[in-house]
Amino acid sequence: MSAFFVTATGTDIGKTFVTAGLIRHLRAQGKDARAFKPIVSGFERESAAASDPGALLDAMGEAITDESLDRISPWRFAAPLSPDMAAAREGKALDFEKIVSAARAQSGDPLFIEGVGGVMVPLDARRTVLDLMAALTLPLILVAGNYLGTLSHTLTALEALRGRDLAIAALVVNGGDEAVPVAETVATLSRFAPAIPIATLPRIARACEAKPAFAALAALLKLC
Repeated sequence: MSAFFVTATGTDIGKTFVTAGLIRHLRAQGKDARAFKPIVSGFERESAAASDPGALLDAMGEAITDESLDRISPWRFAAPLSPDMAAAREGKALDFEKIVSAARAQSGDPLFIEGVGGVMVPLDARRTVLDLMAALTLPLILVAGNYLGTLSHTLTALEALRGRDLAIAALVVNGGDEAVPVAETVATLSRFAPAIPIATLPRIARACEAKPAFAALAALLKLC
């Protein structure tokens, strides 16, 4: 079984867009691609269809039910804050070891474990998403945006990941600010991280319109 951890340089960069698009592409090829996004903040049950768990369930062809939501995202919080803060608002705290165990128990070929927020988002009083990635030791898909400031954000994230000896399977530059040419962003990142494969994806509302880009990303990840 092949598995990846999908993380990002920050919040609302496009982790779920990338994960859902890959799942749709791979399932269309007959693969049992699945996702697990253990932690979600800013979740409201009445708008579950528009949530990250809802998007991932839709990509897998599953109905959005309380059972399926519990399975794909067992730790859900209402406040749109970092997980430690969102959990505290509800008088709760995340159990890091239970999250690790739940992630390790997932199946799928390939399996995509999706993080929450960026690389260093706090999960509890001491640990961040970086600690979760280090515990799971899966190859990473790092999603970055294309905007003014992304070079510093992306290189900082790469430095943090390197510091924990984590393997990066691909860096995905997602979307585009017309004022920042994506080709120039990729060229600069390639100079600073020459060993990391880089893919680009258009940031669009419907993943089906980016089928060629997702096919190329799947090939880059050697999933074809």
